[in-house]
Amino acid sequence: MSLLQGKTVIVSGVGAGLGHQVAAAVVRDGGNAVLGARTEANLAKAAAELDPDGAHTAYRATDITDESQCEALAALARERFGRIDAVVQVAAWDSYFGGIEDADFETWQGVIDVNLLGTLRMTRACLPALKERGGSVVFIGTQSSVAAPSQVRQAAYAASKGALTSAMYSLARELGPHRIRVNTVLPGWMWGPPVEAYVQFTAYTEGVPEVEVLERLSSRMALPELATDGDVADAAVFLASDRARSITGQSLLVNAGELMR
Repeated sequence: MSLLQGKTVIVSGVGAGLGHQVAAAVVRDGGNAVLGARTEANLAKAAAELDPDGAHTAYRATDITDESQCEALAALARERFGRIDAVVQVAAWDSYFGGIEDADFETWQGVIDVNLLGTLRMTRACLPALKERGGSVVFIGTQSSVAAPSQVRQAAYAASKGALTSAMYSLARELGPHRIRVNTVLPGWMWGPPVEAYVQFTAYTEGVPEVEVLERLSSRMALPELATDGDVADAAVFLASDRARSITGQSLLVNAGELMR
């Protein structure tokens, strides 16, 4: 039997990268994927690519900073497929860079509103359906919340995702009696559109081959290559499935062994 046969999974933040890979893994493993992101055109494109006949996908434009839009996405899952078994929270604001000295705290508040509170809004919208038969909540965090990278500064992103991981522990206790599991996947350097862009930009600005920049990153790993978006998606789908039925309140690093805890 496929890992998610007959299950319905909400995936927030479906774009060109990790969210797309999570949705693809849900469909590949026999599940129904309900896609959310701010741009409807991106959702329509993803659904057409992943599920041409439309039997196993549904989508709705969703901004996770808007509680009513989160509730509408959860309602779509129930209207279309009759249930919600899991939610994988990929949507995030990860494009703001800098540290404390140059911090714009109004922007930090926006990052926190998306990455922490937006994720919790989407989770709460799914709870009535999840409580019916139990299920899984999977947060996508970041290795940066436990070990700051030396190559870039993303203090606001790391802080918001660290807060989300801390919230996970409380949610795992609170929701456990309803047989709802709550876990976090912590990607490190992950080969996909954002890291590809970083490698290309760094190579261009330094005047070196892209392979040299990539080798700098991969040399930090215990395994000789970066994890991919697909690797992280597979970990998230495992935690969403019944094969992880006794796993809750855990953070799983998917980072090719760069950091070991």
